[in-house]
Amino acid sequence: MHFTFNTKFTVLCLWMGVIFLLSHQNGQDSSETSGILLELLKFIGIGPGSSVQGALSYLIRKAGHFSEYLILAILFLRYRKQQGSSGKSVFYAFLFVFLYASSDEFHQSFIPGRGPAFSDVLIDTAGGLTGIMLYEWKQRMMERQNPIYCKK
Repeated sequence: MHFTFNTKFTVLCLWMGVIFLLSHQNGQDSSETSGILLELLKFIGIGPGSSVQGALSYLIRKAGHFSEYLILAILFLRYRKQQGSSGKSVFYAFLFVFLYASSDEFHQSFIPGRGPAFSDVLIDTAGGLTGIMLYEWKQRMMERQNPIYCKK
């Protein structure tokens, strides 16, 4: 059996591991993860207990969900392209992101202080869809600049 190291697949798996580890934090640790940003808010005058800080804290956490899955979708598409896959790659990326987000929320149901939220699956999937659109846009731009680019 011959094994070849695949960097793009490895990076994809590592990113999935990062998402898993972040989801594996208990509720208190998860809240403290965004603590650095909340300290920055305090520094600029938005103190604890203010309604603005609560709203910003919520937005920061949801932006984290969105960006994690935006990156996941791009990494998935980069791996698929390396494999020479095309055609249904966008559909598979969308399905992959949705299923991984769903499994991630299921995983959180076993973590103290955490719980599953379908709204998070939707935010994650929206991030993935944005990543897919950005990746496809970049590919089209590269094709226009160099028509031979995608003919490899």
